Amino acid sequence: MNGIVPCLWFDDDAERAAELYVSIFPRSRIIDVSRYGEGGPFPAGTVILVEFELDGRTFQALNGGPRFAFSEAVSFAVEVESQEELDQVWDALLGDGGEPSQCGWLKDRFGVSWQVVPSQLKSLLSDPDPARSQRVMEAMLAMQKISLPELQAAHNG
Repeated sequence: MNGIVPCLWFDDDAERAAELYVSIFPRSRIIDVSRYGEGGPFPAGTVILVEFELDGRTFQALNGGPRFAFSEAVSFAVEVESQEELDQVWDALLGDGGEPSQCGWLKDRFGVSWQVVPSQLKSLLSDPDPARSQRVMEAMLAMQKISLPELQAAHNG
């Protein structure tokens, strides 16, 4: 076995999506772009598959046509260390037509779901003091983009 690689099915935006994603995350790059030949379901030269890395992890993006769509049932969680990093990733993924959701979730302009959350969220939500963890949960449920300072203020009461 050579490993497990997530493959994302796009209508015809595989290359544009991969280019966006590698522009956002460090240690990311386009590895290879394969194109349809003569006799394929799309015109010769059309991108069929893009292999790329995000933060050192391999992904594939496939142009397969409009048969399937993304849903929130699968999302990519991005854990960030600071509010500045969270803002940068959030804004880049939302740019040009993305859609914010709740609790740090969003859909990018291609319909792929992402969770952009601070690494501190786990410890804030699992505080042994139930009042603190409840305040953090209530604050988070009221947010679209996560605000780490607001979560910390809720935690501290």
